Amino acid sequence: MSSPEVKLGCVANLFSRMMHFRDAGDVEHGHTHQFDHLTLLASGRLQVTVDGHVSEFESPHMIYIKKDKMHELVALEPNTVAYCIHAIRIGEDVDDIVDPSMVPEGVDIPYDPLLCNLK
Repeated sequence: MSSPEVKLGCVANLFSRMMHFRDAGDVEHGHTHQFDHLTLLASGRLQVTVDGHVSEFESPHMIYIKKDKMHELVALEPNTVAYCIHAIRIGEDVDDIVDPSMVPEGVDIPYDPLLCNLK
């Protein structure tokens, strides 16, 4: 059991976090968010545990994640791919990220610590 491979993106006002669960049993460990968001299950199957309640989803499926709810994702089959999708918000403790590997040559991303950080 390991964590999924993660790639991050930030375009316009949309932040996405792609998780590739290579093996069944790979886990995105429990965590919370300060805003509601959508997890798009693009391929495979996921077990989603929210505050101890377990649900299973098969792709393609959109999964609603409520803010401040502890949630964990577990792949139920190999090569499961899911995307967490958030609106970009301005405020304290808001930290959205652009992965430099997704930016083609010739595109400048303005650095603004309240919008997107190149990390």
